[in-house]
Amino acid sequence: MASSGGYGDANQRIDYVFKVVLIGDSAVGKSQILARFSRNEFSLDSKSTIGVEFQTRTLVIDHKTVKAQIWDTAGQERYRAVTSAYYRGAVGAMLVYDITKRQTFDHIPRWLEELRNHADKNIVIILVGNKSDLENQRDVPTEDAKEFAEKEGLFFLETSALQATNVESSFMTVLTEIYNIVNKKNLAADESQGNGNSASLLGQKIVIPGPGQEVPAKSSMCCQS
Repeated sequence: MASSGGYGDANQRIDYVFKVVLIGDSAVGKSQILARFSRNEFSLDSKSTIGVEFQTRTLVIDHKTVKAQIWDTAGQERYRAVTSAYYRGAVGAMLVYDITKRQTFDHIPRWLEELRNHADKNIVIILVGNKSDLENQRDVPTEDAKEFAEKEGLFFLETSALQATNVESSFMTVLTEIYNIVNKKNLAADESQGNGNSASLLGQKIVIPGPGQEVPAKSSMCCQS
């Protein structure tokens, strides 16, 4: 298993930095998901995000230190001019909708198209149905989302930032997948060069295979800390 590490960044050597972007309509809970993952916090009176902000959290995956840099943007139309800079260098994306508002799910194909137009085509994407604690107000059947995710080659999870359900899992799914792909590329590069020094990916563009290509189902993860 991957160890989730602490919420603060210690002064340790960082092996990888992975940029992950959060996208989706306004008020689906993107900022709450980010606050839960980066600081283990939840605020009932969260304000709308203005422009762009990001948080970091350092984790350990397979004995390597990974710094997750999670970017959050306003879902309102008027802030969508940030696109190219926002997506640049992102190796993971979370496509978030609210399970109680059908419209936010119906907009997902448009967000996915924007993502694919602006981000690296091989980005790792997870579809996230947030607010699973409001089951009695559900407006998007789990099956609908699952079907869409399968068709588009996305990971899928339902989360509750309020109850902290699956928030950690959704980020770890994306980060572990990116790590496995990058690690596999390093091993291939080492074999072709005939040496054991894997290139550091810090500050470099990371190219990762698309959903159709084979990725290791699981790798040996270090024990839970």
